[in-house]
Amino acid sequence: MPTTIEVNRLHELNGSRLEASDWFEITQERVKGFANATQDHQWIHVDVERARAESPFGGPIAHGDLTLSLLSAMFEQVLVVSDASMAVNYGLNRVRFPAPVPIGSKVRLTAEVSAVEEIVGGVAVVLNAIVECSAAPRPVCVAEPVYRYYH
Repeated sequence: MPTTIEVNRLHELNGSRLEASDWFEITQERVKGFANATQDHQWIHVDVERARAESPFGGPIAHGDLTLSLLSAMFEQVLVVSDASMAVNYGLNRVRFPAPVPIGSKVRLTAEVSAVEEIVGGVAVVLNAIVECSAAPRPVCVAEPVYRYYH
């Protein structure tokens, strides 16, 4: 269940841990679609047989950028700003991919609100975001996304 709050109360979440998102399945079809959309057809992502035979990961893995691109969808499941007239993905302060995401696994977001700042017309929220994977003992993505919510 997402945390639901109004723009002018977002500062109350500073330092708070949010509920985890649902699990998102990482299928070969999803990876292929991402490869086609980004023109990144690296064999470790799209050539299943070669990845099984030659990859140090034992099979195909998702693009790191695919995992990162799911942040927005996962974040919508952990925080709802009920009266925002507009929300903007403002960017990332940093991002790392400490572990691979094997095809057939699932990922989910856990997040903590690390900063809340007033901006002209709204509020900026910075997260400490960790993407967990059902097939990995450590995080597969660690990032600091910044979202802006406007009145």
